[in-house]
Amino acid sequence: MHYPMYMIWSDVDQAYIVTVPDLPGCMTDGRTADEAIKNVQIVIEEWISIAKEENRDIPEPSKGLELVSKG
Repeated sequence: MHYPMYMIWSDVDQAYIVTVPDLPGCMTDGRTADEAIKNVQIVIEEWISIAKEENRDIPEPSKGLELVSKG
């Protein structure tokens, strides 16, 4: 599944921050945009895996852009 992501640059953290609005609490960061995207793909898989283990609903991806902003 491809979930829309939102990416911003954080001057405070000196990193790209990526959130996945469809999956509450699903977020990560990276020193580069590519690293942040790779990290969020791992976090999405982990989020879904834990949701399955806990018998929670897994939201369908909303319609939208894959990546809203690179900074």
